[in-house]
Amino acid sequence: MKAVILAGGLGTRISEETTIKPKPMVEIGGKPILWHIMKIYAAHGINDFIICCGYKGYVIKEYFANYFLHMSDVTFDMRFNQMNVHCGYAEPWRVTLVDTGEATMTGGRLKRVKEHVGNSTFCFTYGDGVSNVNITRLIEFHRQQKTQATLTAVQPPGRFGAICLAEEQTKITSFKEKPGGDGAWINGGYFVLEPEVIDYIADDTTVWEQQPLEKLAHLEQLSAYKHDGFWQPMDTLRDKNYLEDLWKKGTAPWKMW
Repeated sequence: MKAVILAGGLGTRISEETTIKPKPMVEIGGKPILWHIMKIYAAHGINDFIICCGYKGYVIKEYFANYFLHMSDVTFDMRFNQMNVHCGYAEPWRVTLVDTGEATMTGGRLKRVKEHVGNSTFCFTYGDGVSNVNITRLIEFHRQQKTQATLTAVQPPGRFGAICLAEEQTKITSFKEKPGGDGAWINGGYFVLEPEVIDYIADDTTVWEQQPLEKLAHLEQLSAYKHDGFWQPMDTLRDKNYLEDLWKKGTAPWKMW
C-alpha cells in the first residue's frame, strides 16, 4: 500500500523555522517531522511514499537525494576522489517526490499525484502531525466499513490552562494545565482512501477538507476511525518545542519503531 503525504504548505504559523525550509522539514530530535511520519507508516509495513511538494520542495528533494549519506559513516579521500562507506543504514523506502505547486490547495495536491496513486486503496495524511494511531487497525476498519474514505477522528487537549472561578470569586479553587477539550471529535488526518475519491476534486483550488469531504459525507461514503491515543500537530513553535521535549525525554508516544 502507498501513503501520500502533503508537504507543500507555507507553515506561516511557525515562521521561525519555515523561512529557510518547508514545514515538514522542521526537525524533531534531529530528524524532519516528515521522517517521523514516514517511520510511523513503516512500522506498519508501508514503505512506498508519495510526497506532495510545494513551498521550498527542493529542500525535501535534496534531503532524500542524500539520505543514504545522512545515515552513514563515511571517509572522503580527497587525493583519489573516493568515498568509502563504513557503516550505513537506510530504510527500505520508495519515495516519489512530486512538485504540486506552491499555491495549490490540499485537494489539488492530491489530484496532481493521481497517476502515482494507481488503482488501489491508499493512505493519506498531512506532513506536520504525529500520532500513535494503529495504522494496521485503521486500514482494517476502513475495509470493514466499505466506504470510499475513512478519516482518523481525534479529541485534542485544550491549549490553555483551565481554572475554576465563579462569577464573584477571586481565589482559584482548581487549575488544570492542558485539560481535555470540549468532547468534540475533529479531523486528525491519517486517512485511508479509495482512488475514486480523487474524482471529487475539481482542480488546484479545491480544499480537500471542504467540497470533497462534504460530498463524501453527504453520500455516506465517509467513515470515522476514533483514536483516543496520542495525536499532536506541529502548528506553532510551542508545538514544536513540546514534541522536541517528549523526544528528548524518551517518552515520544509516536515512536513505535
